[in-house]
Order: sequence, then C-alpha cells, then structure tokens
Amino acid sequence: MPGMLFDYTSVTAESVRAATDEGLGTGDDLVAAAIAADPSFDGTMRTLDLAIAEAMRAYGRGAFMGQVHNDPAVRDAGMEAEERINKWRVGLPFRIDLYRAVRAFSETDEATSLEGERARLLAHWLRDFRRAGQELSEDDRAELERVRNRLVEVEVEFQRNVNEYRDGIDVTREQLDGLPDDYMERLTAGETEGTFRVTLDYPQLNPFLEQAKDRDLRRELFQKHWSRAVKANRALLDEALELRRRIADLLGEPTWAHYALELKMAKEPRNVTTFFDELVPAVRAAVARDLEAMQPRLAADGHDGAIEVWDWRYYDNALRRDEYGVDQSLVSEYLPLDAVMDGMLKLTGEVFGLDYRRVEPANAWDDAVQLWEILDRETGRHIAHFYADLFPREGTFGHAAAFPLVVGHRGADHEYVAPVSAIVANFTPPSADRPSLLRHSEATTLFHEFGHILHMSLTHAEFARFSGAETEWDFVEAPSQIMEHWAWDPSVLARFARHFETGEPMPSELMEALSRSRYVDVGLWTSIQAFYSQVDMALHADGAGDDPEAAMRRTFAVTGMPYPEDTFFLSGFAHLVGGYDAGYYGYLWASVIGDDMFSRFAREGILSPAVGADYRREILEPNGSRDADDLVRGFLGRDPSNEEYLRLRGMG
Repeated sequence: MPGMLFDYTSVTAESVRAATDEGLGTGDDLVAAAIAADPSFDGTMRTLDLAIAEAMRAYGRGAFMGQVHNDPAVRDAGMEAEERINKWRVGLPFRIDLYRAVRAFSETDEATSLEGERARLLAHWLRDFRRAGQELSEDDRAELERVRNRLVEVEVEFQRNVNEYRDGIDVTREQLDGLPDDYMERLTAGETEGTFRVTLDYPQLNPFLEQAKDRDLRRELFQKHWSRAVKANRALLDEALELRRRIADLLGEPTWAHYALELKMAKEPRNVTTFFDELVPAVRAAVARDLEAMQPRLAADGHDGAIEVWDWRYYDNALRRDEYGVDQSLVSEYLPLDAVMDGMLKLTGEVFGLDYRRVEPANAWDDAVQLWEILDRETGRHIAHFYADLFPREGTFGHAAAFPLVVGHRGADHEYVAPVSAIVANFTPPSADRPSLLRHSEATTLFHEFGHILHMSLTHAEFARFSGAETEWDFVEAPSQIMEHWAWDPSVLARFARHFETGEPMPSELMEALSRSRYVDVGLWTSIQAFYSQVDMALHADGAGDDPEAAMRRTFAVTGMPYPEDTFFLSGFAHLVGGYDAGYYGYLWASVIGDDMFSRFAREGILSPAVGADYRREILEPNGSRDADDLVRGFLGRDPSNEEYLRLRGMG
C-alpha cells in the first residue's frame, strides 16, 4: 500500500531545517546501531542501508526545496540542507568505527556466503572505505575528509549561483522579427519603455537563438548565456579542480578521472579516450557537411565569415523549415502539454504494463505542480508516485532533471517502501489565451526525463544504495535516451498530437517531415555534446590540471566553428560540479547504449509489450543492484556497441 505522502504546502525554512535534523538524527541512530550490533548482515549492513534511506528521505522533504520552492528563504534553507546531507553521506566512509564494524562483518562466514544484491552491498561499502582513505595514515585520512567536505561546499555554492543568476537583453518588437506572436506575449517589459525582456530561461533563450533574425542580438544573448555567474563561479571552479586533484593525489590516483571512473562503466580514462577516438571522426565528417549546408544561407543573409555558435541553431531551424517543411511554431500548436503528457502515459502504460492516476490535491510546493500515482496494470499494485513541476519560476532550477524524493527499498519491517520522485523542467508556460504549447524539443525532453522517473519508480532493488538514480553514472541516462525515440516516431505522434484549438490531428505529412528532419545537423548536435564531454575530461584527466580557458579552446575545435570569444561557458556548466565531473561523456556513452537497446523495439515492434516487459524486467527493475554491463547484455543478448548509434544518425 502507498505510504502517506509529504505535505509540501506547509514547508518553511524552519521545517526544512527540522526535516534535515530529524532525518540525519535518525540516520545517526541507525549508524550507531549498526556499529554496536553483533556482526551480521541484518544488524550491520541492512541497518546501515536504512540510515542511507533516512538521509535520502530528508533530502526529499528538505534539501530538494532548494531547487523548486518559491520562497528565497526556503530555497536558502534547502541549499544549506543539501550541503549538510551531502557532508553526512561523504563522512560515513571516513568513520573508523563504522569501517571496523563493516570490516568485522566481512570476515564472518555469513559474509563470505552472501550472493547477489547483498554481496554487492558489502562490496560497495568496502570500496567506499578504501576510497575514503581508510588504508591511509591518520593525518592523510583527516586531510582527505577535510578536502571532501570543502568540495561539497563548493559544489552546492556553485549550483546555487547558477540557479539564482539572472540576465538577459531588452529588445524592441522590431528586433523580435522571426519570432511568433505568442512568444512575444509571454515576455515581460524591459527596463526601457517599449522594450521586451528576453531572459536566459530556456523557454525564452532557445526559441530566440533558433528564430530571431537579428544576428547581433543572437550573439549578445548567447554570450550572456555562456558567461552565466562567471564572477561568482570562476574562482569556485578553480577551487573544485584543485580539491579534486588533491583527493586523487592523497589516494595515489594519477588524476581525478582515474578516481571517478572506478565507479562508472568505462572504469578508466583510456576507455573514454577510445570511445571518442572511434566516434569523433564520424562526427567531424558530419559537422563538415552540416556547416557546408549552412554557409550559403549565412552569405545570403549578407554575412561574411564562418558559421558561429550563435548561428547554428538559427540555420538548423531554417533547414528544417525550408527543406523539410518543419515549422517549429506550427509543430508546437499540435503539442499542448496536457495532450503530450496524456499520450506519453498511455504509451508507457501499454508498453511497460502500467496505469497512471492523477492525485488531487497534490499538496505540492507550487499550485501548478501535478502529482501522479503509478500502478502495475496486471495486479493493480501501487508502485510509486511522481510530481511534475514543468514551468520556470524565479530563482528555481533552470534546466530539466528528475529528482528522487523517496527511494524504493525494503524497510525495517521488511515491507517495500514505494519510491517518490519529481520531474522539474522549464517548458513553455501557458499564456492568457493559449495553453502550454511545447516545442518539439521540449516534448522530447519530457519523454527523456520521464525515462528517469520510470527508472526510479519501477525499481525492485532491495536496498536504498541501489535505488533512485544509484546506477553507474555513465549508464544512468540510457533509460532516458531510449525514450526519446518515441517522441520522434510518426506512429506515436499520431496518438496524441492534436491542434490545441481545433483538435485536428497533426497532418501526416508534417509528422513524416518532422521524423525525417530528426538528424538534420546531427554532426553539430553531437559535436556540442562531444565538446562538453571532452572539456570535462581535459580538466580531470590531466594530473597537472589543464587551464580551463585553454581546455575549452582546444576541445571546442570538434564543433568546426570559431571559438566564441568573451565567454566562459564553464561558469554556468553546473554538470561539472553536480555529479558529472569526469563523467559528462556519459550522455553520449548512454546515448549509444540507448540506441542499441532501442534497436530491439525497432526490430520486434516499436510499441511491443513483450519487448517492454523484457526491458522493464532486465533494465528498469534491477536499477543499480547489478552491473550495467550485465543488464544491457541480458536485454540485448550481446555486448553494446556504437554501430546502431552511428547507423541511426546517418554517420555509420
């Protein structure tokens, strides 16, 4: 049966602190009990895992508010809570008393006979203790803990600065030439009379870069976007890199990448290098074709020189419109959010054997947030809840992500604790006379993030350690990447794409054109991801530490475009300090795996419930309880490769 959901309507800064106190207090009590217990799996390891579950529950009731709450005081309290919880979790493997208790259990006959997820739990904790320097001298271990705690502080502050940063440009109606009327209607007034404010929020930024005819204004807005929070975050980035280098040095690792990749599918930096050595030549060739197709359009618009990074989205949109008949503004009229959401839920319900029920009142942190229950279709069993917080608000999380609020696990009473999670996004909001009309890229993002929700929700992992998003960090995106394919398929779009006024289905020729245009400029799209990935590795896979500016200039070359001067992209690249450090390559890595997994649907039926059942059983339900390599091999019947990725994208 589902447990009692938390009431977010009464959250205050004080309640955030109280929830954190309570969660960490209970966690401390459980850790103390694990240390004091006679060595046994239930007394030591299960009790320790329950402590982790309590800390994660505290995150969902407190720290998560730092990302989404409307009250700045509550957001500040949430960020403070996130720092406390992260430090608490980081600190556990540094405790010598806890290490001795787990070590003592590991030497028992019961421990040597463990199998499956229980053996994995013990092995992961022993690995954590080693990575926390339990084999180091007391002085080195103390320094390692101090450095790790400071790194947590830097990461939280960096993310806060990105969330709270506000900038934009003021433009006249004439300077909005190329953008539809409904875009202008959603803009607020600028500081100068008669102007409109275009901010860096994605529902304003991306359409402007895609459709605004004024090249100088595209450049100005782009440069502001690529220099977010630079005054506050440049020094924090440098400090984070230095702290990571010191951690690696203390543990005898050549670089931070060597340390970080031990926990990922790639295992070591040379495997990431090999991955890009195989991928980048095809990407470079595709980039050259893309830029060649765009160059005449730039010249026809009266501009000399090369395609710049603030140009490519604009000409990508023009190519889709002129050569494929895809007008993004027209497409969005057939993608009202409610219809897309309903279609996505019906599709995933059929494929994965699920039912969904809207829960009202949601008792969420904002009136626009929806709450949904997920049930197993065959048995009617409650599986999970998820929140959908889909529109931008001042000071809140500025991108799109899924957050675990309660992770699935076996509780102290041996009953399964059902997961609770949340999608947070920044989609085009409704206006006075129109509902939320999604750009197709936003619809794709919704499908993508819902892949994370399904991964978090359908888990059968026994332990909190392997639930939520607790799988290898270069695999965690694969269950989301696979979902994107459905958002492009005409047979899927035909199920829910309806005009927001007339209810008429999206014309079949428009759906087909949209599908054909999917890989227009595929080289440029992929090269941007390759740049993000390779600059991340450049900063973390060199023991001496590459200069950030030099690293960006060198790795940006994969895009084939001139480096954008007067920017410092890394200051707003929150992934770099938010868990994807020495791991951003995981987006492309997971995309390759996601395409490979989707190949089974493509062969056996794009909406096949039989393949969906296999995927649910082999990929989603185990979550992190088994190695990702084994999960993918079990679903595909072979090792993953990048062949399907290159073939699908026309680069094979």
